[in-house]
Amino acid sequence: MKRDSRKAHRQAADSPAEAMQTAGVTTTDAQAFTFGEPTAVLDRSEILDYIECWMNGRWYEPPISWDGLAKSFRSSVHHSTAIYTKRNLLTSTFIPHRLLSREAFNKFALDYLVFGNAYLERRVSRLGNVLSLEPALAKYVRRGAVDLSQYFFVRGWQTEHEFAQESLFHLMEPDINQEVYGLPEYLSALHSAWLNEAATLFRRKYYKNGSHAGFILYMTDPANNQKDVDALRDALRNSKGPGNFRNVFMYAPNGKKDGIQILPVSEVAAKDEFFNIKGVTRDDMLAAHRVPPQLLGIMPNNTGGFGAVEPSALVFARNELEPLQARFQEVNNWLGDEVIKFDKYVLGIAAGGAKQ
Repeated sequence: MKRDSRKAHRQAADSPAEAMQTAGVTTTDAQAFTFGEPTAVLDRSEILDYIECWMNGRWYEPPISWDGLAKSFRSSVHHSTAIYTKRNLLTSTFIPHRLLSREAFNKFALDYLVFGNAYLERRVSRLGNVLSLEPALAKYVRRGAVDLSQYFFVRGWQTEHEFAQESLFHLMEPDINQEVYGLPEYLSALHSAWLNEAATLFRRKYYKNGSHAGFILYMTDPANNQKDVDALRDALRNSKGPGNFRNVFMYAPNGKKDGIQILPVSEVAAKDEFFNIKGVTRDDMLAAHRVPPQLLGIMPNNTGGFGAVEPSALVFARNELEPLQARFQEVNNWLGDEVIKFDKYVLGIAAGGAKQ
């Protein structure tokens, strides 16, 4: 009999409501529960982190989604404008060559800054002379699985083009986990870029649906009959749409204090830390790109400002622009010709007349 009673108790515990009733707790009581234990990032298995690098028959797939990087490029204004700033400075100092135009270098530099990979195809004539260097979109280029010097242009399923052997130059940002593809430097800031985008979209939807002007009319006054309530409901309904933000007058004879209350909905949404999220994520992205805020047109929040623009621009050119220029000049060693050259970065004529 005891064994049967224990079995019946276990069956009753299969239902949460029945289990609480068995324990002497009614379903109307408050309930508390947890969502599980915290999971540390370093405790997870990393064996599948680069599974997409595995051979796809003829070529290697990238370690992360290039399509995802392309979409994330425009997820945040600070993320894209920092990349565009570097691209514009590189293009402005680039000296065009007969084999590489300024427009082609512009595409080549943008691919490298966004994907950490950039490709130049050497177009040759039938006599073997080099006609031009044309950039190949890094989003669709794949490295061969059998021979890493073999490259494919894969735009879609069953749509592929194999480049001629030794005809493609691959400029890549080194990765610490694999050597097939490069990865951009800003990967650690992508979460901040996505959070910045999510905050902007939330605030945009918040204003678009009109909740910023909404409120709850809370009535507890027994002095009002149903006709008064219906009339007030019609007045509130007619105040929406074009020409909104209208005033509504309510007269409640013999009403009590706090019998009618207005609870603004906007007070809840005003506490979503929108400006703090935008500021923190912006700082994360600028730190990842190492671009001074003065060069991006960002207005300072403090009275002291960011300091003078000229020293920041010169330091940025020395620490970031010149190393990037040196990376792009690796094309010269591959081609055996000085195709990529840059002018010295200058700011124009200073106040004293000397050229900076």
